[in-house]
Amino acid sequence: MDDLYREIIIEHYKNPSFRGHLEPSDVSFTDNNPLCGDHIEITLRTDDNNNIIEARFDGHGCAISQASADLLVEYIHGKNIDEIKKMNKQSILDLLGIDLGPVRLKCALLSLKVLKAGIYGLGSASDDLLD
Repeated sequence: MDDLYREIIIEHYKNPSFRGHLEPSDVSFTDNNPLCGDHIEITLRTDDNNNIIEARFDGHGCAISQASADLLVEYIHGKNIDEIKKMNKQSILDLLGIDLGPVRLKCALLSLKVLKAGIYGLGSASDDLLD
């Protein structure tokens, strides 16, 4: 089963469906992982009910960080901002479908950290957003 999930990760890394930038956007945030150099920006458009109607990510980094961002952006389409606020690190692990060690976990969680910091309108992203 892990092989299937690894193939999905490689596919999302090589052929992301949601790479890009929305201009104008209602939410925009960018951050990086200084330990490895992964970089993610997420932009969103919402409707009057705070539902995400369009989302994109951009950035560079390892297969895990980029695939995680693509999977996350795919998942959040149509979701309400309040649903997104409830997401945590287990949400990302469920999307990826594999267990990760501590170093790779930081890579996988970068996109969620960026997304939540943008939604909350924070000046900087914090790992506290992942709980």
